[in-house]
Amino acid sequence: MAWQPSPESLQTLIGCLKDSHNGFDKTAQQQAEIMLGQAKASPDFNNYLAYIFSSPAPPAGISLSANDYGMVRMAAGIMIKNTVKNSYKQTPDATMAMIKTAVLMGLRDESHSVRNYAGNIATEIIRRGGIYAWPELLNELLNMIGNVGGQTAPATQEAAMSAMAKICEDNAKLLDREHNGQRPLNVLLPKLVEATASQLPKVRAQALTALNEFIPRKSQAMLANIDALLNQLFTLATDPTNDVRREVCRAFVLLVETRADKLTPHIAGLVDYIISQQQNEDDEDLACQAVEFWLPAGEHEDFWKNIGPYVTKIVPSLLEGMVYSGDDIALYGEASDDDEEEDQDEDIKPRFATRKLKRNVNGSADPSDDPSQNGAASANNNYEKLGGMDEDELEDGEVDDDDSGLDIDDDDDGGGYDDGGNSSWNVRKGSAAALDVLARDFGDDMFGCIMPYLTVNLKHPDWPQRESAVLSLGAVADGCITAVTPHLPNLVPYLVTLLDDPEPLVRQITCWTLARYSAWAIDLTDPALVATYFVPMLEGFLTKMLDKNKKVQEAAASAMATLEEKAGKKLEPYAGPIVKQYIKCFGKYKDRNMYVLYDCVQTLAEAIGPVLALPELSSELMPALFKRYAVVADQSRELFPLLECLSYMAMALGSVFTPYAQPVFRRCVNIIHQNLEQSLAAASNTHLDEPDKDFLVTSLDLISAIIQALTDEKASILVTGTQPAFFELLSFCLEDPTDEVRQSAFAVLGDCAKFVFAQLQPCLDTILPILLKQLDMDNILDEEIDSGFSVINNACWSLGEIAIRHGNGMAPYTEELMKHFVEIITNPRVPHGVNENAAIALGRLGLASAEALGPHLHTFAEEFLASMDDIDPTEEKATALRGFTLVVAQNPQAMEKVLLHYFRTIATYEDIDLRSPIKQELHDAFQNIILVYRQMIPQLDTFLAQLSAEEQAALKSQYRV
Repeated sequence: MAWQPSPESLQTLIGCLKDSHNGFDKTAQQQAEIMLGQAKASPDFNNYLAYIFSSPAPPAGISLSANDYGMVRMAAGIMIKNTVKNSYKQTPDATMAMIKTAVLMGLRDESHSVRNYAGNIATEIIRRGGIYAWPELLNELLNMIGNVGGQTAPATQEAAMSAMAKICEDNAKLLDREHNGQRPLNVLLPKLVEATASQLPKVRAQALTALNEFIPRKSQAMLANIDALLNQLFTLATDPTNDVRREVCRAFVLLVETRADKLTPHIAGLVDYIISQQQNEDDEDLACQAVEFWLPAGEHEDFWKNIGPYVTKIVPSLLEGMVYSGDDIALYGEASDDDEEEDQDEDIKPRFATRKLKRNVNGSADPSDDPSQNGAASANNNYEKLGGMDEDELEDGEVDDDDSGLDIDDDDDGGGYDDGGNSSWNVRKGSAAALDVLARDFGDDMFGCIMPYLTVNLKHPDWPQRESAVLSLGAVADGCITAVTPHLPNLVPYLVTLLDDPEPLVRQITCWTLARYSAWAIDLTDPALVATYFVPMLEGFLTKMLDKNKKVQEAAASAMATLEEKAGKKLEPYAGPIVKQYIKCFGKYKDRNMYVLYDCVQTLAEAIGPVLALPELSSELMPALFKRYAVVADQSRELFPLLECLSYMAMALGSVFTPYAQPVFRRCVNIIHQNLEQSLAAASNTHLDEPDKDFLVTSLDLISAIIQALTDEKASILVTGTQPAFFELLSFCLEDPTDEVRQSAFAVLGDCAKFVFAQLQPCLDTILPILLKQLDMDNILDEEIDSGFSVINNACWSLGEIAIRHGNGMAPYTEELMKHFVEIITNPRVPHGVNENAAIALGRLGLASAEALGPHLHTFAEEFLASMDDIDPTEEKATALRGFTLVVAQNPQAMEKVLLHYFRTIATYEDIDLRSPIKQELHDAFQNIILVYRQMIPQLDTFLAQLSAEEQAALKSQYRV
């Protein structure tokens, strides 16, 4: 017999649900919430919720107004969704069956809210259980969308299509995966194309939204339906509904990236269409989506060439779109001086530099974050440092309020495509970005298209025209630099005067544009020209950092950071005035602009490094930093950029950082301890939120920088004197489920191996098994993201540092480590840098474990030598080659197939300024192995004659061959 509710229990639950949303009676609301909490323990609780949600009218005997009962059903729907979200696997099958039935009934309900929530619950079930948790759903939705049987109400078709679009968004990859010999996408795609011809605008728009999820995937199903889709896109291009045309424009954007060949025959009409849509003044979102087309079009390897004949049409439309609209002027123009006003919470975005910091022993830093470029060839310490994370997964209906207006272009110059504080992408930003891309395509020829516009508008009396001209000049800086350069002696002084323009938005954009051309001024060598152009630019940025308008301050600080990055050591003579101005900024800035000020300080530290350690500079800058450090709470997101800034300062100051090291180190350890405790609490109590792992990442990175900055003795004292036990906390971080945390934790581990090994060594029996687990690539190779490789990269690097110091202590782990390292260096899917670090670790493992590795030499000799070929001569390479050579001495016969390669490696190896005894030890190892082969191969000279004359000469001069 089917489940039936108890009338008494049903009445009680409905009353609780009603009171739980009663904002006028707090006592009743609190009591209802208590009762609902108790009711959740009943195994039938969700059955009751499903019954209420799917019942369009109150049950017999219950008198409620339509409005009150609608609120009750919504409350039931919310609780059902939360059950699915948080307890899907624990929900009995019978209950889940009732929920699914309620969902299908809800999609056909007369209430818009019920239909909407039914769709949300359906997508949540698929999200938690996968497509095959409810295989009938897709057919049910398709039948509703297509009005199969002719009895489906338009509202239900729309609700079903909305649910389908969300399911496609969440499960695009899974829908294209074969299951029982079939791919759901093969059936789904043609139905979606068919739905784009619906008479209902919402269905047409949502069908396109769903289809757009699959265009980038290049599946067989899309290949089979691409022509039908294109026909519909051309038909819908003139659709009267803006939502439909917006998705049409989005489809064209995606097609440029994946099937540009299909659009090329239609390029003339497509250009006209995109221009017409981006000029739509009534729908900003539609216009934004249209202007987005030029970005992939301009970046496509070949497609941009087809745009060439139409550039004279496209550029004026972009220039027109870059002028502030009347509404924008009302919102952002003529801004008052606001530097004394405190920032509101909504003004402060959680923003900080996201450069990955790879440090080496001389204190320099490489901001690259590409694991494929992070191998032994790029730095002495071959690990990746994560500056921080700022990506939150958003639930349906939530809004991403990241105010990323300052970080649009590739150069990260700041301010360029910003619009005075508007946080969203808009036509102005899109037009400027498109002009930038097209300028890179068409180069100096492009400048001819905008020169007339600049002539008229750069000195225009109306500030919006003047501002737009400055923006356009900055946008073409990279692509048209050769054509612009002859004009810079006149343009730069004029732009410097615009830094004092009465309109803050003009001052703001001028900072960005000047920064885009700063390389020209930086490269000047004539002292007179430097004084005429570079110095006024530098002084202008520094002055505007204390502008009366906070947005101008921000733009000037961003421009200054760009100047620092491009100028590098050329800023050393100006370090004093720069630091003095930064100190004033620390005393003046409100919370928001502190973020970009930290970036200025850390970029300066990166640019001029040890110069900041001079007493007259460090004695002023560090107290200013620490004054702010003292007032930033451990829970504040401002701590992220502040700790990252201190990481750069520690690396720049070296031992001069010592007086500040202990309180900072201890605070970082305390933050890590608190974060880990919060994680444990959240794991045992689902009502508690997971802590923000960014605090772990930035704290670990700063600890790493401090350990490197101090002398080994001072660093050892810090680690030894830190409670709770430092390495115990570190071991927890090494096993954290978040890739970025483990990535930074392994970087700290490697630094500890290098600088405080005596303190680390007693903990290695606990840590080495953790390291072994991290070398397993099975899960990583199935993922589409590379953060897992970054973890393996740092794990390999830290293992190499441990191996050369732990010696025979590696014996219990040697065989398993070797298997993992060989798997990494022989897998072509592994990024280049990870391969190199694994090869170095494998070679170093041979220093104390040559006898154990010898029998397996044939499994990795070829790949090891290939990895060494691309690594610059460093201490890491030297020790790895010596370890490998000791392994070869254990089994010289195993080198038969690669012996010539090995001798070439020996012949071409060049010592840089390696210290002894490492240099001499490697030379001796090479000399000894050559003698081994001399005894094994009577005709060795004949064999070596296959090498080049230079290689033979090198062997003769260095090793007496």
